[in-house]
Amino acid sequence: MKSVNYKVARIYRNSEFGYYAVRPIYKIYEFVLKHISDEYIIKRRFRKKMGYDLDLKNPKTLNEKINWLKLYDRKDLHTTVADKFKVRSYIENTIGAEYLIPLIFQTKDPKDIKPDNLPNTSFIIKTNHDSSGGIIVKDKKSINWPQARKRFSRLLKENYFYSSREWQYKNIEPRIIVEKLLTYDDGSIPSDYKFHCFNGELAFIQVDIDRHIEHKRNLYDPNWNFIPCVWKYKNGKKEEKPESFEKMRNLAETIAKDFIYVRVDFYSVNNLIYFGELTFHSESGHGKFTPSEYDLKFGNSLNIEKK
Repeated sequence: MKSVNYKVARIYRNSEFGYYAVRPIYKIYEFVLKHISDEYIIKRRFRKKMGYDLDLKNPKTLNEKINWLKLYDRKDLHTTVADKFKVRSYIENTIGAEYLIPLIFQTKDPKDIKPDNLPNTSFIIKTNHDSSGGIIVKDKKSINWPQARKRFSRLLKENYFYSSREWQYKNIEPRIIVEKLLTYDDGSIPSDYKFHCFNGELAFIQVDIDRHIEHKRNLYDPNWNFIPCVWKYKNGKKEEKPESFEKMRNLAETIAKDFIYVRVDFYSVNNLIYFGELTFHSESGHGKFTPSEYDLKFGNSLNIEKK
């Protein structure tokens, strides 16, 4: 069952009444958060989500180490590549522009999000500075554009850092980006291949399936053997190793060389590889594993103090 916080957030973002009713409370909440230390918030949230105290002096599990990294692994490069717009230049310089999803439009003004500025093909509209998802557009006539502009106007005013304490989001300059919608030939949304790299090397792969229908998730080891555990979402149908797997793996490790821990996301469509995004704190360090031994197993493989 989804949390009360999640439901309130949806009302706040998607309802006119909800926005104006909740906004004053949210601003007070944000003001209070700004005056509380990062360590206190991170420890408190970890306890609430995971059910035990976070040990920052001797972190052992993957989730503990992700939260340690929130506090002690902060570089300007993280802010650049967490920005879904600026990361494009980094990817172009690191592995090549051919892996970028075509950018259709970008703006800092929500008023620009209107049919005249957008193509008649399928696309996705999202912000560059948070993890709120986006609006998938397959038919411009089906979209309530005034409502969409209000939604993005509100998102541009939010700073994801204060609720997540993921530092890389704090200083991103908000903007709206529009990218080509990647689909298979039947129109379905492609699976998301997420390469979790520890100290520059692939540790495991996460495959998210049917994210916009009934979200399922499988984990695979670096040799594409299924890992028998659940990480937040139930397992889905096992997939064959994609033909482009080795290429994606090499690209992910090329990108990962600059980071202690990073998740590199790719899509593979018609044998073409497209870069998705970089993530430094998967599930914000609150993703429970079942069985829980995998949290420790993955944690043992990650050296958080290796530069």
